[in-house]
Amino acid sequence: MRPFELLEPRTLREAISALQSADARPMSGGTAVMLMMKAGVLRPSRLVSLRRLGLEGIEAGGSLRIGAMTTLRALEKSDLVRKGWPVITKTLRTLSNVRVRNVATLGGHLAHGDPHMDLPPLLAALGATVTIAGAKGERTSSVEALYRGYLETTLQKGELITKVEIPALGKKRAAYLKCTTRSADDWPALGVAVVLDGDKPTIVVSAATDKPTRLASLEAAEALHIEGDLHGSGEYKKQLLRVYLKRAIDEARHASH
Repeated sequence: MRPFELLEPRTLREAISALQSADARPMSGGTAVMLMMKAGVLRPSRLVSLRRLGLEGIEAGGSLRIGAMTTLRALEKSDLVRKGWPVITKTLRTLSNVRVRNVATLGGHLAHGDPHMDLPPLLAALGATVTIAGAKGERTSSVEALYRGYLETTLQKGELITKVEIPALGKKRAAYLKCTTRSADDWPALGVAVVLDGDKPTIVVSAATDKPTRLASLEAAEALHIEGDLHGSGEYKKQLLRVYLKRAIDEARHASH
């Protein structure tokens, strides 16, 4: 692994400034970036740790507001999340393993851009937004619009996710189902998030596509381009999608508010 400089800024402004260096990369929990560095996929000369920026915390008052450095384990254990957004709690319980959830952060999870992640499709279906800070100030993006392609996001150089906001579920019902083909904590071959507003479904598919992808209708699933990978061929995943779409909609119908 290439030698690198580690910076630990104490303010958001300092962090953004440090990230302007050509080979600099932000590091939140570090679960993904360190693996990619060990594999030689990433070779940054500078890592900018975000752990001293004070971006942790979970608040609810209508919507759910989560600091980007909040760990996935903290989200999983939060009573606020469990009572108002039980689908998130349920999804987190099967996300990777507890060792990863103890370290990985929500902001890092979303910024990584891997379509096999569990929360991006669910948060996209729930209508979540992210606050993004950069050298030019703050902007807001929907989670759905955050992704451009495989490991590609719309985050610009030096930009950081600072907060995630999720609308209240109200009377909507939601479910997220995934199929893992090798072990329970493996990357999924397919993920399907469904949010029902009455009988109207919002459906977002992941893992079988190069980014979380919203379906305009149930029928649109048949025309969807499916990506084959180590977790299954395109045709196999297409069949999985047919089955898991029905299961996810059924689970959402029977979910508690």
